[in-house]
Amino acid sequence: MKIDSLNWQILKCLQENARMTNVEIGRRIGVSSPAVAERIKKMEDAEIIQSYKTLISPFAAGYQLKAIITLRAFMGMLKPFLEKVKTYDEVINCYRITGNENIVMEVVLKNQSHLEKFIDQLIVYGETKTQIVLSHVVNHNAVKPLK
Repeated sequence: MKIDSLNWQILKCLQENARMTNVEIGRRIGVSSPAVAERIKKMEDAEIIQSYKTLISPFAAGYQLKAIITLRAFMGMLKPFLEKVKTYDEVINCYRITGNENIVMEVVLKNQSHLEKFIDQLIVYGETKTQIVLSHVVNHNAVKPLK
């Protein structure tokens, strides 16, 4: 499915607020509410729109640390880790990557003690490197049209 200018505008509205009504989206981009609904349905069917989510502030929810942890899996431990990582509540994003490390994770933790216990669980699977996130500089979770 081709994503034209109107579809990009609809996606931008939904990324700003997934609860925005079709009427409001239509008003913003200059098309009718039924046209917006039809375009959204087509993008859902084509799996361009995969889900609608609620974003939660980890800090407001009591998680005082955010960290980026990379893992270089021990021989034979990558597949077991890929299954286990899905069970960790601390992991908010996990990617399999190229390079010296196999995995990069974004995690939220309550405090330093929680971080230590979490790393103790990971070192069974491989060598870890941890960086503490100090601040959030850019948030480009939204997909944008390329120029």
